[in-house]
Amino acid sequence: MTSIETYRILLDGIRFRARHGVSRAERDLPQDFVVHLRVELPVTSLPRTDSRARVFDYDQLATMVVESGTTASYKLLETLGERIIARILQDTPAVAVTVQVKKFGPPTSASVDAVAIELTGRRGELV
Repeated sequence: MTSIETYRILLDGIRFRARHGVSRAERDLPQDFVVHLRVELPVTSLPRTDSRARVFDYDQLATMVVESGTTASYKLLETLGERIIARILQDTPAVAVTVQVKKFGPPTSASVDAVAIELTGRRGELV
């Protein structure tokens, strides 16, 4: 029998349009955001049979990210990342969450295609 040590779900490229940014101009028009998510679940959450009914619903994770990104407006990507982590730790059995939030065409003096932040939070730690 194989002993599983870690159970992670990774979702790459969760996309949504929202109004986040420091300046009023950034918040006036919806912008594209992409989130990459890594969720560590307790190994006890692994399904014991090959049945979809027993597997963790990763669509639920994607929905939480989109809802967190579209129901409020934040000045900082860091604040948005913290809200996503807090929501997932609150509403799932996740023990750790890493989130990368990417914004395209940031207002910078140099030409920059995109900017991203990455945060990791763990159950029991302040987020």
